[in-house]
Amino acid sequence: MATIGVAVAIPEPWASELQDYRKAVGDHTAAMIPTHVTLVPPTEIEQAQVAEVERHLEEVAAGAGPFRVHLRGTGTFRPVSPVVFVTLVEGISRCEQLAKALRRGPLEVELQYPYHPHVTIAHHLDDDQLDQAFEELAAFECKFEVERFHLYMHDERSGWRPTRDFPLQAGPGR
Repeated sequence: MATIGVAVAIPEPWASELQDYRKAVGDHTAAMIPTHVTLVPPTEIEQAQVAEVERHLEEVAAGAGPFRVHLRGTGTFRPVSPVVFVTLVEGISRCEQLAKALRRGPLEVELQYPYHPHVTIAHHLDDDQLDQAFEELAAFECKFEVERFHLYMHDERSGWRPTRDFPLQAGPGR
């Protein structure tokens, strides 16, 4: 079995800034998780399915165009889940459309929670640390173009690593 995920990678310098912050606030899982917006959550597939999944990702990418993401401020899923995140104020619907298209065929998965695109900055920490992350990154802001998404594979020792990217090939869709 292989555990995969599909996500939009946050570009530099913001990826390192947010990952470093996540580590500094005490979220030790951050070192094994690149900064991202999840499109398909961690999913187990047979190793023999990887090629089929990659073809599916190619098809979805071919039908989707680049779009802008604007991250600004913080949000939380508490009390439902102990997560603090940076919010998307632009690009939400495009991420939702892309995620829905990806979670079909070989990647049809039942979601534990409704899909809400975000960038996690603190997870499974005590309330004081979650409050700290919520307050300290409230003024965070960046904008970038999403021109591709990535297939990630999970490895017990090295964590989540991108294995292939899929350029968005349709005309720009803003």
